Amino acid sequence: MMPSKQAAMRDAYGEALIELGQANGKVVVLGADTTGSLKSGVFASRFPGRFFNVGIAEQNLMGIAAGFALAGKIPYAGTYAIFVPGKCVDQIRNNIAYPNLDVKIVCSHGGISVGPDGASHQQVEDIAIMRCIPKMKVIVPCDAPSTKSIVKAIADIPGPFYVRLTRPSTPVVYENGFVYRYGKADVLREGSDVAIFACGIMVPEAIRAAESLKAKGVAASVIDLHTVKPIDAETVVSFAKKCGFVVTAEEHNIVGGMGSAVAEVLGEQRPTPMKRVGVMDTFGESGDSAQLLKKYGLTADNIDEAAVSVRKTER
Repeated sequence: MMPSKQAAMRDAYGEALIELGQANGKVVVLGADTTGSLKSGVFASRFPGRFFNVGIAEQNLMGIAAGFALAGKIPYAGTYAIFVPGKCVDQIRNNIAYPNLDVKIVCSHGGISVGPDGASHQQVEDIAIMRCIPKMKVIVPCDAPSTKSIVKAIADIPGPFYVRLTRPSTPVVYENGFVYRYGKADVLREGSDVAIFACGIMVPEAIRAAESLKAKGVAASVIDLHTVKPIDAETVVSFAKKCGFVVTAEEHNIVGGMGSAVAEVLGEQRPTPMKRVGVMDTFGESGDSAQLLKKYGLTADNIDEAAVSVRKTER
């Protein structure tokens, strides 16, 4: 079914933090002067002694979160994706990932859908940066229900996580709820002609593309590959084998992102014709979110075109 309702991932993040705070006294929340925007400030109103706003000091944010983890707490730290990881890769690598600390980094405003803030605030490299750091786990939810489930679930999974959220409200894909299974993708549609792997806001676009492809006689599988690392290689290979053609879709640079991760798996285990839909190794610009997504080729039509094109490839 086509998604109809819309909700904000940031609101779901705030709701998840409240529930975590009630259930687990070890959970603390840290922000960098964007807690109102990220909705993590709602945690402060309920648990003021467990909330810490470090100001516009993202490197300190990561260092303090590492300290809380060493003290036995479960810190959730976040701001805008352009700042984390953008301004503090060294602290993330050496203070959090290297010692394998239990720090949950949850950042919003990923991708070009940030819109009017422009290229300086449109983070299209973060998945690539974070997934190449050893021990770091990378998740890109597609809607509010999956965001809430993922944020709560990772509290019980040891080690560092990076969860990437989107600024605008997005279609609700999981209207009947979502249960996160660590390292396992979710199959939303079954088809035998092409497999579409998507993450983040491109998941509802992939569903729309599958509908338009159906009208052309093409049966598309749609897989929500929210966990980019550790990637669900078994599902990737299974659907590549079943469908024979693969398309990936993400709101991220095609270099180093989810599409690259899928290509790595297939290159080693099941060479398959594939096309990647994403930001084509360029910076964005200021503009309306919907117009930018269209200009930079991040729509259902672009996924449809990629699916039709890849199926013309000789296997």
